[in-house]
Amino acid sequence: MLALRPLVGEQVVISCAGRVVDLTFILRTIAELDSLRGARNLTTHHPPALTTMIAACLLIGGCAKTRPSTVPAPNDGSIAFSQSGTGNPTIVLQSGLGDDHSTWSSILPALARTSAVFTYDRPGYGKSEGTTRPRDPCSIAEELHQLLQASGIAPPYLLVGHSIGGLYQYAFARRYPDDVAGLVLLDPTHPEHWARMQRDASAQARVIKVMRATVFRGAARREFDDQDKCVRGLESQQPLGKPVRLLTRSRFSGIEAGSFEQMVHSLESEWQGLLGAERIERVSSAGHYIHKDRPRAVVDAVEALVAEVRARTATPPPASR
Repeated sequence: MLALRPLVGEQVVISCAGRVVDLTFILRTIAELDSLRGARNLTTHHPPALTTMIAACLLIGGCAKTRPSTVPAPNDGSIAFSQSGTGNPTIVLQSGLGDDHSTWSSILPALARTSAVFTYDRPGYGKSEGTTRPRDPCSIAEELHQLLQASGIAPPYLLVGHSIGGLYQYAFARRYPDDVAGLVLLDPTHPEHWARMQRDASAQARVIKVMRATVFRGAARREFDDQDKCVRGLESQQPLGKPVRLLTRSRFSGIEAGSFEQMVHSLESEWQGLLGAERIERVSSAGHYIHKDRPRAVVDAVEALVAEVRARTATPPPASR
């Protein structure tokens, strides 16, 4: 049984996977990539190089702004969660690698005006205790399903996931299709993302390996290492058959351009087939963190899908507050 604890009063801090990051190896990797690209000095001729390299890492959520609770440390096995708003279906938010619930602060208030919203910190993030349970997508989907049941939140759920959180929500939908009303995925991590990256964008994969060694710790490293486990069990010849919205970024810069960008676009097309999405919605002026760069676009997409689900079930929205 999972122990539950609501999230309460918060303060803002800046962290990078919970530690101060030594940039020595990162700078060395920039120089190595520099030589691969034929430039004399990437850090000199392209001042944003370090930022864009870390942005590439953010494809799988390396560094993030977090807002941990100020309450005392929880008992072993507890998971911190929060609920706000009213109205079916309940919107369930799943963050990317390294991110806790605070990543959704730019869209949560707007969503909660018309819908019930559930957000939580996965074990090892924010105010949730760590766990020895497996960290593969299927196990995390099962864990979320148990958490929703234990906290008394009844289906159907409208799943929203960013980055690797999108993969986790896809795993949830495959495992518990009767509980899912629809999905909104934001630049999601494809089931074969890491394998394809090592094959088709090897220079960028080397950067991520450095980031894994120097930045990722605890839950983030375990999730990174287990991201491709169980994914073959999610394969299906049939699309999900659920209302879906697939939002992808439009902005690639620095070392993200070229082979990495091409790989991402090819995986986006494959996502469209897996989901049965009518189209890929490329969000203008947005990088990997679409919900932070273009929060209104994400809110509009989620609310449109909520309206579609309600129309199908003839469920009226709650009165405005």
